[in-house]
Amino acid sequence: MQWTVRAGRPDDAPEIARINVDAWQHSYRGIVDDPVLDRMLPESRLPAWARVLRLPEPSRVFVAVEEDTGRIGAYCAVDAVRETTDAHPDLHTGELVAIYADPRFRGTGAGHEVHEAGVRHLLDQGFRYAVLWVFQDNSRTRAFYEAHGWRHDGLVHRYELGDQELPEVRYGRFLSAPRRRARQARNL
Repeated sequence: MQWTVRAGRPDDAPEIARINVDAWQHSYRGIVDDPVLDRMLPESRLPAWARVLRLPEPSRVFVAVEEDTGRIGAYCAVDAVRETTDAHPDLHTGELVAIYADPRFRGTGAGHEVHEAGVRHLLDQGFRYAVLWVFQDNSRTRAFYEAHGWRHDGLVHRYELGDQELPEVRYGRFLSAPRRRARQARNL
C-alpha cells in the first residue's frame, strides 16, 4: 500500500475517533477489561478529537491516507510535553501523545509513516527530546517504539481506567537533526 501523510483537518475527526476506538478494542483486549472496551463509542471521542485538530502549534495530528482510496490508515498526535515532570531537565521536550492504526491496516507502514512525520514535526518545532506513555503489557506496540529508537527510561505509573489500575511505562528519545552527507559537510 502507498501512504501519503498530511496534517489532520477538523473534518478528519469522525474517522480518527473511529480508528481510535477500533484500535483500542483490538489492541487492548486482554489488557483493558472487556466491558470497558465494549462500551467505547466513536461518538464519545469525537468532541475531543475535533478540539485537538484545532489546537495551535506545536500541537499537530498527522494522518496516513491510502493513495488509491483516500482512507485514513493511521494517525499520530504530537505536542509539547503535557506534564512538567515528564520534561527532560536540560532539553526542550515534546510528546508523542497518541498513535493508532486502523486494525485493518496494521503492518502496512501507515503507523511508521505518521510516526516519522510526528517526530520530524517535533524536531522542526525546536524539541530535542520526546516522551510517550504506553501500557506496560502492550508488547507489540512497545516493540514498534523500540524499533523506532525509543527506550523505556524506567518510569512506571498507574493509569486509572474504570475499576482498573493499569501500569504504563514511559519511553523517551533524543531528537536530532538529520546528519548531512560527508560531501555536503566538507563543502561548508
